[in-house]
Amino acid sequence: MKKYCLSLLLFIAAQSAVAQKEFEGAWSGILKIQTMELGLVFNIRDNNGKLEATMDSPNQGAKGIPVKSVSTHKDSIYIEMPEIQLVYKGALLDADHIKGSFVQRGQSFDLDLSKTLTLKNNRPQEPQPPFSYREEKISFDNKAAGIQLSGTLTLPQGKGPFPAIVLVSGSGPQDRDESLLGHKPFLVLADYFTRNGYAVLRYDDRGVAASGGEFEGATSADFATDAWAAVQFLQTRKEVNKKRVGIMGHSEGGLIATKLAAAHKELAYIVMLAGPGLRGDQILLQQQELIAKASGVPDSTVQKSLTSNKNIYDIINAGDKDPKITAQKLRLYLNDEFKEGRLPHEPGTAKDSVINTYLQAVTEPWMTYFIQYDPQPDLAKIKIPVLALVGEKDHQVLPQFNIPALKSAFEKGNNKKATVLELEGLNHLFQEAQTGMPQEYSSIEQTFSPAAMTTILDWLNKQTK
Repeated sequence: MKKYCLSLLLFIAAQSAVAQKEFEGAWSGILKIQTMELGLVFNIRDNNGKLEATMDSPNQGAKGIPVKSVSTHKDSIYIEMPEIQLVYKGALLDADHIKGSFVQRGQSFDLDLSKTLTLKNNRPQEPQPPFSYREEKISFDNKAAGIQLSGTLTLPQGKGPFPAIVLVSGSGPQDRDESLLGHKPFLVLADYFTRNGYAVLRYDDRGVAASGGEFEGATSADFATDAWAAVQFLQTRKEVNKKRVGIMGHSEGGLIATKLAAAHKELAYIVMLAGPGLRGDQILLQQQELIAKASGVPDSTVQKSLTSNKNIYDIINAGDKDPKITAQKLRLYLNDEFKEGRLPHEPGTAKDSVINTYLQAVTEPWMTYFIQYDPQPDLAKIKIPVLALVGEKDHQVLPQFNIPALKSAFEKGNNKKATVLELEGLNHLFQEAQTGMPQEYSSIEQTFSPAAMTTILDWLNKQTK
């Protein structure tokens, strides 16, 4: 009897090992959510008899996202990622195919996986070597912050000196190509402008990729010192015309360009790509309302959320010198909102956990600075040439509010060298878009509108002749 039991246990263990072996490898699938398609890859491997996994999202430029647990039973697999409230359940059809479902935050979608499917973003604008210009990996110091930043300098063929552009990325930790959602906008822009006679410097944000320093805890004011260090580096290069160095900033990068142009008259020009013209709290409320309504959220729910967020921002903007007092006021307000059921959260989540999550998000240094920063005074101080572009379908820096604000500030400062344009059919990333919704960014093959690049080049050429 004991021998029989032992043999049975060994047989079951062997069967389990075979089942686990079949699930090892890279499994790819395309998640379809309404009009959006998102490629996902689960990388499953054996570690001393136990399955482990990571998840990649190529469209979003994310790799190696940790998976908490992987379990199998016969021909079934169960993958759990509680940090993002994600569960995948699938059944093995054959050696190369799994049929399953992807569940996140209570919503379920079909997601079939395959070992033979190759997920590769089709990005026809992405330049491929060999290039018709010089490319140099460089580093430069931000002495004020005590950090070294790394990037890439591209130089046209010839001796120069050339007019030059520093590319400054949008919010969030960005590498030198501003890689996001499978796109590399700054790689495309650097290639285009270098081919057309401009030296272009793009760099990794502090604390990202090859750059030193810490990203966490830094504000737009800190990132502005990094961008200025990049300008100063270019001014040391013999290939660069020191009197023709400017900044091209996207989104938050446009805000940074505003700050630097107001403070440094030696800049030759700035290009604001979806740079804000209004205070941060107004930007946030406007985009929250538009995106929520476009996503089908009921108007009553949208208005409740906007009221709550506005009250939170008002507390932050009240200007208490002691951040602890602001945090106390916010905690009291969030506590009341939770009691009244106006604070969105997952069912069953403890009150303190919900409040702490909200509190941490809005009191993070970058967010506090963004909420409080009003670009209007700085915009009015700018005397150099400015090109400010906003996409007609931008859902993050809304043209109907920001374009009038930008024009008003330049008129107030009597800057006759400022040009403000709304570009038809383009979204926040300057892609030709259908809806302008952020969910659409990754599914669009185009990285940056050629017409927009031509508009910028024509304007730049007028400034540098």
